[in-house]
Amino acid sequence: MTAVVASTEPRVERTNDILAVTGEVDAESVVALRSKGEAVIRSAAVNLTVDLEGLETAHSVVLSMLLCWQRLAASQGVVLTYQGVSERLLSLAALSHLDDQLPGFSRK
Repeated sequence: MTAVVASTEPRVERTNDILAVTGEVDAESVVALRSKGEAVIRSAAVNLTVDLEGLETAHSVVLSMLLCWQRLAASQGVVLTYQGVSERLLSLAALSHLDDQLPGFSRK
């Protein structure tokens, strides 16, 4: 018999100008999640707010994904702003000197 566990599968969902990222992101799941987010960014005709409130992990692969999204958005003329960033992810970005490159990450 298999135990039923609450799903923490990572997801990217767009509602209007909000791109919500939820679940647990790790090295195995980040590539697919990055691709889904890139598809949303490519189809966006408006600036987007990336809501990280439902993100359950703070990992370097998350920062890498967000930086990839940031570069793609800039090349498409779309501005990404981040909200709901956890303290752990903020700290990781600051330690990596990336907090100023991701709008909404700066603690200033």
